[in-house]
Amino acid sequence: MQRRQALELAGRIVRGRGGGRGGRRGRRRVVLLLVLFASILLLVIGCFNLIYGIAAIANSHVFTANAHYVVGNLRAWGWTTLIVGVLQLLAAAGVMAGNQLARWVAVALLGLNAIDQMLFIPAYPFWSLAIIAMDVVALWGLCAYGSRENLAAA
Repeated sequence: MQRRQALELAGRIVRGRGGGRGGRRGRRRVVLLLVLFASILLLVIGCFNLIYGIAAIANSHVFTANAHYVVGNLRAWGWTTLIVGVLQLLAAAGVMAGNQLARWVAVALLGLNAIDQMLFIPAYPFWSLAIIAMDVVALWGLCAYGSRENLAAA
């Protein structure tokens, strides 16, 4: 019985209808943690893109041989990915600092990175799909919970 009550209380806290202490503070904590998670995920994606871009510029042998690209070649996409990665790292720092402009830049960069990775699929298919999935999760966190109202309530 105690386990059921604890689960119900946890559910109310997460939904913002908590009993006792958790109510508003529980919702605030969830919002802050989701935005923090999205910004840390953006930081990780930016680091991956740096490594990925440098490997592509150097024509590393980890990529699929003789891949055909829609536009450009492996080096061109490597430079694009490297630049997006650097910008993502800067945007992640801004989001962690609570800057709303950095949040919108991060949303735009995550969208561009998803498109970049779609065009990079011929070089490294499974990795590109994994990065696209992480982009979607970070986009959800920043768009759903990173608004000024949510952060002000927190």
